[in-house]
Amino acid sequence: MTLVLTRSDLNAVLDLDRALAALREGFLHDDVAAVPGQRMHTELPGPGTATALLPGLLPGVPAYAVKVNAKFPAAQPALRGVVCLHSLADGELLAVLDSSTVTAWRTGLAAALATDLLADPAASALGIVGAGAQAELVLRGLRRLRPLTRITVTDIDPDRARRFAERHGQPGGPPPRPLDGAAQVSAACDIVVLATWSHAPLLTLAETRPGQHLTSLGADEPGKRELGADLLNAAILVVDDLELARRSGVLCDEEVPGPLATTLGAVLRRSTAGRTDPSQLTVYAPVGLPWQDLALAWTCYLSAKERGEAADIDLLS
Repeated sequence: MTLVLTRSDLNAVLDLDRALAALREGFLHDDVAAVPGQRMHTELPGPGTATALLPGLLPGVPAYAVKVNAKFPAAQPALRGVVCLHSLADGELLAVLDSSTVTAWRTGLAAALATDLLADPAASALGIVGAGAQAELVLRGLRRLRPLTRITVTDIDPDRARRFAERHGQPGGPPPRPLDGAAQVSAACDIVVLATWSHAPLLTLAETRPGQHLTSLGADEPGKRELGADLLNAAILVVDDLELARRSGVLCDEEVPGPLATTLGAVLRRSTAGRTDPSQLTVYAPVGLPWQDLALAWTCYLSAKERGEAADIDLLS
């Protein structure tokens, strides 16, 4: 039987701590993958793109994941598709999961892990550029990992920024502040998370300061850019996968010297250094990897099986 996990199913069974632990474990062992993950991307006639990520593999997980997405920026949600979870033993289709939910959660929680690891331990003022669903999930994960004393936010839609601020106030703390533009957010915060569709840099080196950390989630396809080349060249630059970042992420910009970058897995394993000084500028700019889809899909599949609440179907009947 194949479990069918919709967005509401996934939100009901997802355990934040379990998912964070699975992603951390995946980064720690992403250097021993039996088969390298692949990310394929193609333009479609009209405004959309199609992507496929496969195979999602992790040591110790007896399954693999294949994700197929359609991405249409003007749609709600912009990402639509499925994650197929297969048994490694015989290929049985264990589950079909809504890919927009899996992608949003694994991207947001992986970004929270990276942000917490790379930002100065004392940093507590968070700035959000792009007040969409992705930023909300980064915020949820980051609040689980460190205290945040102040939140500021900006968006091309001021009403969306205002609503984001209203939703995410902390009891007894100052309300989040909507600001006008990425530069104002950067000036006010020591941690900045960018989650936009931008094709032009939103911040340059002159608009940052020593000691900041920036997480850029928008540089996941050719042509998309949130940070200027001068900023990337001055920072300790961390990605999730060097080869994929060179093909479709932040390192495909010829002005950014890829050999100076490292991966989050290498920093976690301490085979390369992350932040070593409070004055350093750090950047995390992921592309998104197949094994991350598996990490989240597998934890949700196990939780759904334990609860026995998800619908299942027999595709072979």
